[in-house]
Formats: sequence, structure tokens, C-alpha cells
Amino acid sequence: MSYNELKQHGRPDFPFELYTINRNHPKYEMAFHWHASAEIVRVLSGELTLTLNNVVLTARAGDVIFINSEVIHGATPHDCEYECLVFSLPFLHTGNRLCDQFLDDLRDGHIHMHRRPDARAAQAAAQMFDAMKGPDDSRCFRTLAASYAFLALVQETGQWIRDLQAAEGKDDRSIRKLKKTLSFIRENYDKPITTEDMARVAELSSKYFCSFFKSMTAKTPIAYLTEYRIERAARRLLHSDTPISQIAYGCGFNDLSYFIKTFKARMGVTPRIYRQTVLTEDVR
Repeated sequence: MSYNELKQHGRPDFPFELYTINRNHPKYEMAFHWHASAEIVRVLSGELTLTLNNVVLTARAGDVIFINSEVIHGATPHDCEYECLVFSLPFLHTGNRLCDQFLDDLRDGHIHMHRRPDARAAQAAAQMFDAMKGPDDSRCFRTLAASYAFLALVQETGQWIRDLQAAEGKDDRSIRKLKKTLSFIRENYDKPITTEDMARVAELSSKYFCSFFKSMTAKTPIAYLTEYRIERAARRLLHSDTPISQIAYGCGFNDLSYFIKTFKARMGVTPRIYRQTVLTEDVR
């Protein structure tokens, strides 16, 4: 699953948001997506396989991964609980030309932070997570202080690179084609979509498109589409009292039995039980 995430993270006056993801969360398996915000992922337990553009990383308990703005990313958990801290780089502007230029270069993709910070920087990043869990009246100050400490260590120790394409062999054209396809799915998942439709958006032949898509996401186009529909259905189950059958049809499924079977295979329980057991939790 992949799409351009447009939602506001945090508040306009403090655009930081912390998400704790466990097996009951609709986004337990992180859909492929991208956004203008930066993101740091911290694994609390288990193992998490992350894909960032076309690079696959395995993170385990205690690991921290930094994700640059506009990078397509998704993750598959393996008996895992993890946290995601999403935040605005421009919000950290200081008025100092050198500091602000570093932030803007990160935001605009002119430089890319190492995806696995060294031990010192990882520990500094962990302080950002801890600050977000602190008292409301000091959370902003503590989080900003921890963010600047993290960025200072990254800059000081040179944990960034200018030419990511040369370092990783990234093909910008492939990334653009994937983003177009994922945006199409996000905007049309509730309608009938065929592999040919997706291939047309990517401007590729149907035969080549399937291998291209799997090489970029490790999923077939149809598997990806089905999982995205299940995620959207799970969110609707939690945030509305709409009948299950209506949710199924509204998320692109034309067979209720197939929806229930697919939902259970993906989420571990039926839609009815999922709604009953998770509704009381704070799932964002």
C-alpha cells in the first residue's frame, strides 16, 4: 500500500506527533506512503522490515531509523511493537542561516540523513520520543531541545550524504512512477481497479508493470490494493458505526464473505470482533 499522506501531524503550533503501533492498530503493517514531514521509527520489540524507496532495512528492538521527507516508505512487522515520530523540519527553523539551510536541504532532498544513526545519535533520537511522552506543559520545550540535540549530533558527526542516488543506485524515474500509481490507488481504492488500470497510470505495459511493482514493494499490485482496502476498512470500523457490509462495499469489496475472510487473515479477527475489542483503545 502506498500513497501521499496529506494529514496534519500534531498541531499547527507544534507539528510533532507520536504514534505507538501494535498488532491491533489499523496500520500495524505500515502502508507504503510518503509525506513532507520527516519521520523517525523506533522499534520497541520484535523485528520490523522497512522499505525506504528501494532500500530494505531490518530493525530490531532498540533500533532507530530516520526517514527523509518525500521518501516512499512502508514496513512489515514481525511480532513487533514500534513507534513513529512524525515532525515538520521547517518548524525547527532558528533564524540562523547555517542551521536553517541544513534543515531546508533535508526537507528538499538535497541531503539525506543516514537511515541508521550511530549509537550516540540514536540515543539522542530516543530522547525525542521520551520528551513527547512527558508532561503537557513542558512537552514542547523538551521535544525541541531533544530535536536540536539530535540534529546537532548528526551534523557534527557527518551522518548525512548529498548524492543518495549514486550511493544507493536509486532510479528517480521508478520512484516517480510508483508515486503516481500509489496516488491513483489512494484516490480510487473504493472503485473497481484492475492491474491494467494501474499499469496505464504508471505508463508501463501490464506485463512489465507487475514485475516493476513487486520489485519496488515486494507485493503484487492486487495484494497491495487488497491490503490497502483492508486498512481503510479497519479505520472506518473504529471511527464510525457504519454497518460492516456497507464498509466492505465502500472500500472496494463486492463480496461480503470474501471481505470478512480477507480481513481476518490480515487483522487476526473478524471485522465485528475487531470493532468490539479495539474500539476502546486510543488508535490514531
